[in-house]
Amino acid sequence: MKTIGILGGLGPEATVDYYKEIIKSVNKRNNDGSLSYPEIVIYSVNMDRFIALLENEKYEVASNYLATCINKMAHAEVDFAAMSANTPHLLFDEIQRKVSIPLISIVDSCAQKTRALGLKRPGLIGTKFTMEGGFYPDAFRKFGLDIVIPQPDEREMINEKLFKELELGIFKEETKQLMLDIVQKMIDRDGIDSLILGCTEFPIMFTEESYLGIPFLNTTQIHVAQIVATCYRID
Repeated sequence: MKTIGILGGLGPEATVDYYKEIIKSVNKRNNDGSLSYPEIVIYSVNMDRFIALLENEKYEVASNYLATCINKMAHAEVDFAAMSANTPHLLFDEIQRKVSIPLISIVDSCAQKTRALGLKRPGLIGTKFTMEGGFYPDAFRKFGLDIVIPQPDEREMINEKLFKELELGIFKEETKQLMLDIVQKMIDRDGIDSLILGCTEFPIMFTEESYLGIPFLNTTQIHVAQIVATCYRID
């Protein structure tokens, strides 16, 4: 097994969820009660520092910060790494160029899964950086898929709830219903046939595989599947 590096802290709740999902996936793979788990190094970054850099459009500094953190994991002899959040994938290519180990992309993993499921018109919710950044549409376009994002006022509400509630570990039923109301509008207005949970806190709130008659794509589980497969792969 390869040693896994997880860049966490973006935010903490999702980082914990990643660890749990990796262990759950390994248990299913072992299927024999084995306690043989992969070695994992988790580096938790300062989320406030990173988001402030994005807010001020200091993208070079932001990518340098995350690359430095990932290279620290490389010094701890991890074989590859994954960022346990969608937002930093805005800078994925820049970060990959600056680190000495391969990175597993949550966006590419999700695009491959969406195509495998035969879906054609997925909606996307996440932070404003994820919804407006263009890196999801760029990746999905390679697979002939169009991404649909919410309207500007809807994006503002989603972003606000993420940073004022979900990233702090606060999950309210009323917020969940507000999100579902937006998704229903996207179904009726935009004809989406699925929804990408483009923030790794969302799967903690939306625990079912589908809502409102469409699949909700859990980017954490999709990413973890690739991480575990890479961990066991013999090069």
